[in-house]
This record gives sequence, structure tokens and C-alpha cells, in this order.
Amino acid sequence: MEAEQQKQQPQRPRRKGLKRKLEDEASAAVAAAATSAAASAAAASLGSAGADDDNEEEDGSAGTPEICCRHSHAALAREVRAQVDALVRCASSWRHADRAAAKRATHVLAELAKNEEVVNVIVEGGAVAALVCHLEEPAVAAPTQEEQQLRPFEHEVEKGAAFALGLLAVKPEHQQLVVDAGALPPLVKLLKRQKNTTNSRVVNSVIKRAADAITNLAHENSNIKTSVRMEGGIPPLVQLLESQDLKVQRAAAGALRTLAFKNDENKTQIVQCNALPTLILMLRSEDAAIHYEAVGVIGNLVHSSPKIKKEVLNAGALQPVIGLLSSCCTESQREAALLLGQFASADSDCKVHIVQRGAVCPLIEMLQSADVQLREMSAFALGRLAQDTHNQAGIAYNGGLVPLLKLLDSENGSLQHNAAFALYGVADNEDYVSDFIKVGGVQKLQDGEFIVQATKDCVAKTLKRLEEKINGRVLKHLLYLMRVGEKSVQRRVALALAHLCAPEDQSSVFIDNNGLDLLLDLLISMSSKHQQDGSAALYKLANKAAALSPMDAAPPSPTPQACKRIIKFKFTLYYVCCLSSSDFMS
Repeated sequence: MEAEQQKQQPQRPRRKGLKRKLEDEASAAVAAAATSAAASAAAASLGSAGADDDNEEEDGSAGTPEICCRHSHAALAREVRAQVDALVRCASSWRHADRAAAKRATHVLAELAKNEEVVNVIVEGGAVAALVCHLEEPAVAAPTQEEQQLRPFEHEVEKGAAFALGLLAVKPEHQQLVVDAGALPPLVKLLKRQKNTTNSRVVNSVIKRAADAITNLAHENSNIKTSVRMEGGIPPLVQLLESQDLKVQRAAAGALRTLAFKNDENKTQIVQCNALPTLILMLRSEDAAIHYEAVGVIGNLVHSSPKIKKEVLNAGALQPVIGLLSSCCTESQREAALLLGQFASADSDCKVHIVQRGAVCPLIEMLQSADVQLREMSAFALGRLAQDTHNQAGIAYNGGLVPLLKLLDSENGSLQHNAAFALYGVADNEDYVSDFIKVGGVQKLQDGEFIVQATKDCVAKTLKRLEEKINGRVLKHLLYLMRVGEKSVQRRVALALAHLCAPEDQSSVFIDNNGLDLLLDLLISMSSKHQQDGSAALYKLANKAAALSPMDAAPPSPTPQACKRIIKFKFTLYYVCCLSSSDFMS
């Protein structure tokens, strides 16, 4: 079953808006530039964009006009060409007017690039090469001290170019085009920009844009992920995790997260650069955006890498990851649950430690979330944890049975399977077999409509496991519940025992302990479901009784009383089954 569950391991949740996150960080100044562009339509001169966009809002709450909606393809092409010409013309100049024009051009191209339908027009207009040129400052042969101090829009043009290129990389076919134009070396160089007391804000902004651009370029592109490593991009990104600017921290973590996904060499270098201690500190951040990126990086590092998984645990990640199960951020909760499921597969000790440190209750609470992926990941984690005997008891004791059973009704195949696998684990604990049956677990397993064959097989094995447990003290407890429990519980127990108890126990269960009367009551219920369940149970009993050999039915020298009980039991079953069958058919 563990191997089966390994095949069904949920995919890491696709990061929402990964390649469009730059779009959500538009500033008021960019919006102003866009408004200016819309007003002038296809005119070559757009006027001054003037304002600085360092006061960017991460949520991008300000509305941005859809410039392109009002333009024909030809007008857009002319607009793009005008901005590209401006960039080419100003590429080697430090003149104030040229730098202002270059800054304005990068902003307008970025604004246009927010509409994916326009991205092709921008690329076809030659914008990629022009923007790549502006990732580096204009060269100055031997700048005087005065020239060194008077550098208009220093860092800002590079920031705008990185922003625009990141947006163009939204389309996979453009990622390699941008890299082939030589974007990676200057982007990596931007990550290392030095700041002082007067320019720290704008330098942090350009560093963040460079990290975001690398994230988008490398997204789901293994070749570019490798190229970033070969260009030396990983060490500065790891160093930026310690930046005092939270936006830079987040951007660096986002880039490392992308670079680590399904790239073993990148994972190894990230760990060798000593990223783990800082990432684990970030897990404890109260800023949801920070701990979300951190848990994402760690999740990608440990995926399919037992060695790194062990290093992460040894570095102290377990407790802060468990803490994220209670995060205000649903995505962080989901990543944490998935990561705990991966940790739980490491060894049995880790499974126990996860439960001892308080993971079970929040995971069970997450089973009832409105978020489907959150339910899926928590069920996945509980399924891994339920492979330990004591954890099985902890899951059942803390109320995990009912929400797991409810998830069997899901129309999501992966979620359904994760819940079924967790229930398979819990069913192995004799102390909670009675509870499993008491809450209607057997009926839920029998009545379920399961989407994938692996889930059907898992459910069949769970029912078989329960059947093997119904003897000794488990059977005695069930008989006790059938005598003194609430009516609904008595019925559930009788129905379960009709399908699962051993043939040699039938007479004791259904004659001596009145199980047969409980099944007969179901036949006269007003509920058609009760009638169907009762008929099916009686039919199952009759078949078992018919298959019972004389040697199994009684001791070698049966007493007259024992023979009488067996005959009465079989006769009653046949008679009732005939009646219920005819009633059901009519």
C-alpha cells in the first residue's frame, strides 16, 4: 500500500500567478505612463512619464487602463517601434533627456506587456534586444568625479528593463529568446548591485526586479534553470535571503523556489550555499508572503531528495513547518501539509515526531476546509502519518475518522484516494475498529463511488483489514455496542457484522445478541435506503450460512441445543431473505 500511495502522491500545487506576479506590482507612475500612452494613441512622442515608481504597491490595487484594446495591430506595432527606437537611440548616453526617454520607454513597454495578446507584437518589434541593452548602465570611459555623481535615473532604467523582460517571459516561447539575447549575465549582475545610504531604496527595487525576471525566465524551463546556475546566479540569490528589505527577500526566495524545482544540481548548490538556516528562520516570519516562499523553497529542495530531506530536518525545520499549519495563508498551510507528508515518508521516527509536536489537530481541521487542495494535502499528510500504530490512534482519537469518510464523496480523484489511504491506515488499529464501524465507516466504504482503480483497490483492502480484526476483544466491544448503543449505532454494527464477521460467529451475533432483529427492523423502515441495506445484509448472511460446512457449524459432537440454534438460524435467514427479496422486487 505504501508503494501504491507513492504513485498517488499529489502534485505540488501549481503556484498561483507565478509567471504573472510582476503584473500585480504595477505602480501608480506606470499607470500614469499608460494613461499618457492611451491618450496619444499611436503618436511617436508620449510626453513625460516623469514620476518615479519606487512607491510600488505589491497588490497592484490601482486600476491600469487597457491601452491595447483601443489600438489596431498596426498602431500597436508603431507604438512598440517608437519605444524600441528610443531605447536604441539612448543606449550609450548618460544625458538626462536620454535617460528619461529610456526610462519612459521601458515603462510603456512593460505596461503594454501586461496584456499577453500584445506580447508577440512587442517581441516582433525588436524590444527584447533593446531592453537587454538597458540591463546595464551606459559605459563611461573615465568618468570624472562630477560625472560619477550626476547620473540621472541611475538604476531606474535597468529596473524598468528587467520588469519588461520579466513580463515578456510569460510566454514559454519567449523565455529562450530573452536568454539568447544575453539577458542572464546582466540580470545576475544586477543581483549584486551595491547600495549606500542614499540609494538603498532604488537599488533594492532593481534587485527585486532582476530576481523576478529570473523567476519568470526559468519557470518550467530546465535548460534556463541550469543556465542561471552556470552564470553564477544562485549564490547572490541565497545571500539576498538575508536582505533587510522584505520584498527583496521574497523575490530571492521565489527565484530559488523556481530554480530548485526538479533540478538536482541547483538543489545541491542552494544547500551548499548555506541557504537552509536562513530559509528556516523565514518559516517563522509573521509575514505570510515570506513564509509562503520559504516553505515553497524547502518543499522543492526535499522533493525526491532523501539526502536533502534529512539535512532539512537536522537543520530544525520540523517545528516551524508544523507551525505553518495554522498560518493565516491558505497556500502556506497547503505547502506545509505537503511537506509534512514528505517528511513522514523519511522514517518511522519522523512520523511519530510530527504527531508528538502537534500536527494532527490542525491537519484534521484542514480536512474540513473549503479549499479542495488544502483538503487534499492534509489527507495526504495524514495518510503518511497513519502508517504508524500510535499515530493511527491519535488520528482517530482527535476526530479524524468522520471528515476522512466524508472526503470519500469528493469528485476529486486524488483527494478521494488520499482519504481512502488514510482510512486504510487507521483501520489497522484494533483500538479504533469499533469506532470506525460505529460512525458508519463500513457502509461508507461499501456505498462509495470511487473514481480511480487504485482507490477501489485501497477500499477493498481496508474492508478486508477490518474483517480480519473482528474477533476477540473487538468483536466483544461490537456486541456490547449492539446491545446498549443508540439505535443508529446498533444498526450500523449489525450491518457491518453481517458483511464482515466470521461464519462461525454468525449464530452468536445474530441469534444470541439479537442482531437479526435489528436487520429485520430495517426491512420495515420508511427509508428505502434502510430497506436496501437490510436486504443486502440478510442476503449476505444467508450465503455465508449456506456455505457453512457441518464441521464449521458446530463442535464435533454437537449438543441438541446447538443443532437447534443452527437450524433455527438458517431457517430464519432463508425465510426472511425470501420475503425481503419478493418485497424488494415488487
